[in-house]
Amino acid sequence: MGLKKRYLKTKPVGKVTFQLPREVASTARMVHIVGEFNDWNPQATPMKKMRDGTFSITLDLEKGREYRYRYLIDEATWENDWNADKYEPSPFGVEDSVVVV
Repeated sequence: MGLKKRYLKTKPVGKVTFQLPREVASTARMVHIVGEFNDWNPQATPMKKMRDGTFSITLDLEKGREYRYRYLIDEATWENDWNADKYEPSPFGVEDSVVVV
């Protein structure tokens, strides 16, 4: 589980699959991924609930960049990615997950 990255040879893009494990979101009705890649819009990027209870989404992100992000569960609870490439402090007194593409 965790981040999966696949790089395209024809474009400067990485296909990054984000997964929130069922242990974190066992009772979640919906999960959105929110970060720099969608201007921190909490409604822009809903994740799909898989049969095994995990939530997953694959995004095309520009290579050579780092993106801060977090998961928003049921529009109420923020969660970091347990498998992020690293973590950085945010201006809100918590840490953001970071993916390096």
